[in-house]
Formats: sequence, structure tokens, C-alpha cells
Amino acid sequence: MASVPSLATQVRQRVSDALAVALPEGSSADPSPRPAGWGDPMLRRSDRADFQANGMLALAKELKAKPRELAGRVAAQVDGGDLLAEVEVSGPGFLNITVTDAAITSNLAARAADDRLGVPYADAPGTTVIDYAQPNVAKEMHVGHLRSAVIGDSLVRLLEFTGETVVRRHHIGDWGTQFGMLIQYLDEHPHELDHGAAGGPASGEEAASNLNRLYKAARAVFDADDAFKERARRRVVALQSGDPETRALWQRFVDESKLYFFSVFDKLDMEVRDADIVGESGYNDMLDETCALLADAGVAVDSEGALCVFFDDIKGQDGQPVPLIVRKSDGGYGYAATDLSAIRDRVFNLKAQTLLYVVDHRQSLHFRMVFETARRMGWLDDGVTAVQLAFGTVLGKDGKPFKTRAGTTVRLEDLLDEAIDRASAVVREKADKAVPPLTEAEIAERGTQVGIGAVKYADLSTSAARDYKFDLDQMVSLNGDTSVYLQYAYARIRSILRRAGSDARPVPHPELALEPAERALGLHADGFAAVVAEAAEEHAPHKVAAYLYQLASLFTTFYEHCPVLKADTPAQVENRLFLADLTARTLHTGMDLLGIRTPERL
Repeated sequence: MASVPSLATQVRQRVSDALAVALPEGSSADPSPRPAGWGDPMLRRSDRADFQANGMLALAKELKAKPRELAGRVAAQVDGGDLLAEVEVSGPGFLNITVTDAAITSNLAARAADDRLGVPYADAPGTTVIDYAQPNVAKEMHVGHLRSAVIGDSLVRLLEFTGETVVRRHHIGDWGTQFGMLIQYLDEHPHELDHGAAGGPASGEEAASNLNRLYKAARAVFDADDAFKERARRRVVALQSGDPETRALWQRFVDESKLYFFSVFDKLDMEVRDADIVGESGYNDMLDETCALLADAGVAVDSEGALCVFFDDIKGQDGQPVPLIVRKSDGGYGYAATDLSAIRDRVFNLKAQTLLYVVDHRQSLHFRMVFETARRMGWLDDGVTAVQLAFGTVLGKDGKPFKTRAGTTVRLEDLLDEAIDRASAVVREKADKAVPPLTEAEIAERGTQVGIGAVKYADLSTSAARDYKFDLDQMVSLNGDTSVYLQYAYARIRSILRRAGSDARPVPHPELALEPAERALGLHADGFAAVVAEAAEEHAPHKVAAYLYQLASLFTTFYEHCPVLKADTPAQVENRLFLADLTARTLHTGMDLLGIRTPERL
């Protein structure tokens, strides 16, 4: 089905058409050639009408005309038709515009007839690689891994929904000198990663316990035993040179870690596919060539035995240039070599037009230098862009980086389990009010959906660049801007529709007059497609979250002021059921774009 133009788009076009008639190009009132974008009505929603057009003020200044007079000329030329009920000149030269009730209902009917609710596909979709959810092998995931995973997953959903081809990349930390210590310890203690009494498959929890125990034991020996330290260093050389036995032991760490990663991502209700996990080691075969290309082009130069890239505008506190070290003086490769090789792979092999990195803001300088280096090499150009979506820090209630009471980093699994426990208590408290009451199994399932949704929404309702406070009491609250509020709004609507007793989609009635609360809900519901497109283009899932919260709030007002099942006439009952059904579908679709479940009953 073709996309459905929003009421705002239709109104904007009517005003633009009127402007062209009121001020024909080349007339005495407008003798100059018009630049692109000339005469933008500058339409926005208004609390004094449905829409307000402010563009007459800027245009009058440009033409040295009187704003109210110009606005009056334009208003007189607007073709209202079935779309507009009133166009009024207001204030210094605004146009206050009210659309008809029939136009609202008819436009919503067109959206309801489309499985995508009228959300269009992007005009020129391409291929985007999203680099997100990047835990480290042989280490536990902590609260610092939360934002990259949650934001990245939502961006995948948003971009795919608008037609973009998305390639997911989980650039896990699976290489480095620390593996010499771990591999050597495992070689000397070969049963440390065994699973259970029978050696069967490990759970994610068991894998995490094994890895954590082994890491601490290996570190203790490494710090205390110089002979072991030397053996560990030789293991690093063996690993990097491709020694089969050493590589096999390294692979055991990777496989064990993946078991753990998958268990955590599963709890987060995120799909992470093995084929999309391409860690640092995945680019090892490209590192020599990347360095050679940089050196041959003169982009990277020798500096005290290291291969470095310098930048005129990046200096340290001492005023000296801060280089991007591609290859260290001892011959080892830095993160830059891996990241530049990944760019080459993503541009030339994956044919991506956009590279999106969902990475902590503390790595901003590193990526700024990496991207500039790639531009100098021509790997990034006008046809290929790289963007770091630099996200802020998760804070505790005290406004400081989130830690345990002991001052240690919070394990991600512990955080998620606590959220589920808190949410389950909320669900249990209201379980008897559901019809029929929720069973124990349903309480457990809903508690998980509400708890994980609460964690995700708290993150996604905040602009990625900002820090946010992790406050579970607020996150699982039924009041305010929380996912729980949205989930209960959805469940309430589904309950209303079940009580209506029909499986058929409610039929809209454009001939009916609408109450103010119906109009407000309808106008907001009509804006869903524009918000999704804007959020995808700007990589801003928080805009979808803000839209959905306002939608749920407007439905609450509608429900309080407009009886649905007890409306005055059968047609009005059906029309209000139609509004409720479209609201539920919009909530469901929007929450799915955020990676949050919407239970049918709560």
C-alpha cells in the first residue's frame, strides 16, 4: 500500500499552494528569483488551533510587506475543500488552521487499512552497518554494556522497518595480550572450563562463573609468579603466530564467552546471531595490508618506531600533537589498525553507505581520528559516511556512575534480575484485577516483559548523548513516563476491545462529529509515520518513546471523557472502538521498534 500523507503534510501543501497563488513568481510583489525552500509555511501543531503556520512573518520581512496583510491574502487563497474547517489570521501574522472532523477520521482510516500504519519506506534506502553490543571475551558484562546493546537493537529495528538493509556487527573484544595469561593457565589447569559433572553443555550462568573464576585465578598467578608470567608472554607470541594448540585453547574462551553473551542478550530480549559476531580477531589478516596502505599513501608515518597518523587540530595539554597509533614500536597493532581494517571490510566487502558505531562517548576522540584517517585514505567519501552515536553514562540515584554499594561495577545480569523482581511485584499486585486473573506462569512472564521493558525504556526515552539515572523505583512506576504506563495503556485498550465482543476490526465513521479529546488523540495518532521516519533518519529512538508516551497520555484523557462501550449511538461506539484499536496498534508497533513487549493482559 502507498504511504498515507499525514494531515500536517496535506495542510502544508494547501498553504504552499495558496502562497503561490497569492504571490505568483515574478510578480511585482515578488520580483526576485526564488531560492529552494522559498515560502515554507513553517507549520506546527498549536494549542489555539490544530495547526499554526508562522512562515508569513519571515516572508513579509523578506518582501518588506505587512505580515497580517500578507497572511490575509494567503488565507483567502487557501482551498479548504473537505480538509480544512477554518483558516484564520491571528496575532502579528500567523495562520491558525483547523481541519475537519471528517478529515481526521478519514486519514486515520487510511492508516488503519495499512499493516504498516501508513509508515513509508525511505526514499533511497541503502546499506547501514551498525556496530553495537560489544562485550569482551572472558569477562562478565556489566552495566556499561547496557546502552550500546539497547540503543543499537532499537536502531536496527527502526532502520529495517523503514526499508534500510542493516548489517549487524558485534565487535567483541576477543584478542590481546591478556589471552596469553588465560590460555597458559587453562593449559596448566585443563578442566577449568568443564561443564557440570557429566561435562554436558553449560548454561550462561555456569559459563560466566567458569570464566570469572578462571580469570581471577589466572590473574593471581600471573601477578605472583614470574615464571608463569614469562610462559604467558610466550603464549601471546604463539597466539599471534597462529600456533594450532594455542588457537584451539583461545577458541574455547571465545565459545564459552558466547554461551554467556547469548544468555544475557536473551534475557534482554535481543536477537544476537552468531554470524554477526565479528570480533577484533576477525580482521587480523587485514592488519599488515592496512598499515602498508596507510604508509604508502603517506597518511601514516614513522614516529620513534611506531606507525602513526597526526592531526593539526588534535594536541595534548603540553601542546604536542596526539597521534593515532596504528602499529606500536614493538610491532604490535593498536585498536586503530583493527578499526581501520573493519572500515575497509564494511565499505568494500559489505558495500555499506553508512557505518554507525554505538559506542561510549569516552571513545569519541579515538573514533574522530579513525574516521579522519579513513577519509584521508578515500575509504570514507561523499558516498560513505561514518557516525559515532556517542552515548552518555548510566548514573546511580546519587548522580554518580552506577556502582554497587561496595563501589564495584554492577553486573548486567544482576541489574536485569532486580528489574524483573521489582516488575513482577507490580504485576502481582494487580494480577487479580485482570479478567480472568493472571496465573502464576503469566505473572512470571509478564514480570519479565515489564521489567526488561522498564530498563530499555528508561534508556531509550533519554537522548543517547545524555547521561541518565538508573532508578528502578521510577522505572517500574505505573505513573509518569515509563514503559509500564505504556504497557498498561495497551493492555487496557485490548481489554476494551475484548469486551466489545467482536474479532472484526472496528469500522470508522467519518460522518460523526468528534469531541475535543477524540480530535486530540486522532491528530496525534496521525503523526506516527512522520515520527518514525524522523527517528530513523536522525538515529534518535528517544523521539519514538516521547511520541508513544504522549499517545498513551492522550488515550487516558480520551478514555476519561469519552465513553467507549456506552457511547450515545452504535455508530459512535464503533468509531471510538476504531480510535482505541488504532491507538493500540500504534503503541504495539512503536514499542516493538524500541524492542519492548506489549502484553495483551496485565
